[in-house]
Amino acid sequence: MSMTNVLAGDVGGTTTRLGLFDVSSTRPRALTIRALRTLDFPDLAVMISSFLDSEASGASSIGSACFGVAGPVAGDVADLTNVPWRVDANRVAKTFGLPRVSLLNDLEAMAYSLPVLLDSEVRVLQAGRPVSKGSIAVIAAGTGLGQAVLNCVDGRYRAQAAEAGHADFAARTDRDVTLLRDLTRRRGRASVEDVISGPGLTNIYRAIHGGGCSANVDVQSPSASEAISSAALNGACKGCAEVLELFVDAYGAESGNLALRAVAVGGVFIGGGIAPKILPALETGRFMEAFRAKAPFEKMLAAMPVKVILNSDAGLLGAANFCSLI
Repeated sequence: MSMTNVLAGDVGGTTTRLGLFDVSSTRPRALTIRALRTLDFPDLAVMISSFLDSEASGASSIGSACFGVAGPVAGDVADLTNVPWRVDANRVAKTFGLPRVSLLNDLEAMAYSLPVLLDSEVRVLQAGRPVSKGSIAVIAAGTGLGQAVLNCVDGRYRAQAAEAGHADFAARTDRDVTLLRDLTRRRGRASVEDVISGPGLTNIYRAIHGGGCSANVDVQSPSASEAISSAALNGACKGCAEVLELFVDAYGAESGNLALRAVAVGGVFIGGGIAPKILPALETGRFMEAFRAKAPFEKMLAAMPVKVILNSDAGLLGAANFCSLI
């Protein structure tokens, strides 16, 4: 392995992916990737050690590293939002003898994958008419909700992270208001992430699902959100179907909000673990209807390409791509 190889990581609230990539070509090429349960390890350094111990190459052949982390990055340090970890780039560099280690917000890392994604790695919800070198936005719901924007600066795209998932949830309909009141009563306030995320599906269920769930969803179960969406998609429970409808409406509306804030005429990408699993619900038209319902800018939003990222390693690919750009 040559020094064109990099160590990349996508550190999530539930799962962390680590990989070695060859960045000698335009698109980083994965040499090996492993998915690990984040909380099975006390910190990132221990996880990296475990990963490298399983690779014959070890760390000596790695020229640099980049990690996308689920939380705000301040300088070379990040405190993860949903995991009790502090990630220090300098500590990682010193521990493994790496000349350069970069930290990015996880959505910032995912954004760097967008220029190198293949057509087969996305599903088009709206073809639109992309503007060359126009800003591109990415939003991703999973354990939490992240957002980022790619802006073209001096001919190169540069990502800007955001913590917009923790902004206030904006109710649009009477059903949204019911949800807002329930969240405010139980949590003190309602953030966007409280609605558009895996736990958000459970929050919606608690607020609007009537009694007698025919799918027998246990809202206390860690897999409650998957049970709700599965029951909705296979027609097992009408109440669960209404829960997923509200989720899709809210996801589309917030994606449209991001598109407006970023003026994302280059396109909007929907990432994260949830979107590929609920594609049939996203393709009914509800998502795009809520996305475009932004008078007086419906025409601008209708011209923006909107695509779902199908590659589950997009964040990892973006982190590796970032190494090749700096």
